[in-house]
Amino acid sequence: MATSINQTSVNTQLRDLIDYSKPGVSRQILVNSGSDRFSVVCLTARTALPEHTTRRNVSIIVLEGRGILTLEGREIALEPGVFVYLPANAPHALQATENLAFLHT
Repeated sequence: MATSINQTSVNTQLRDLIDYSKPGVSRQILVNSGSDRFSVVCLTARTALPEHTTRRNVSIIVLEGRGILTLEGREIALEPGVFVYLPANAPHALQATENLAFLHT
């Protein structure tokens, strides 16, 4: 299903945006408007993102795959259906144990 975007709405099938064709991290931006940011992020297996922070609150919803999110020193198992809220400035790192895709907001 194709993505439909206009100034007020977005409608898409998230599974269609999952892409592991390039090693590492890829991102499909759905919305980037002021404080509203939504994208599908894909990490190929064994990809690691070192610890970092972000200036805004972030959430992720795992679509497929598995990984480990380290949030403020706690390890959180990522698997389909898991929701995680990350407050602004919270140190976090990510390791994809297999191909991993999530909605990042």
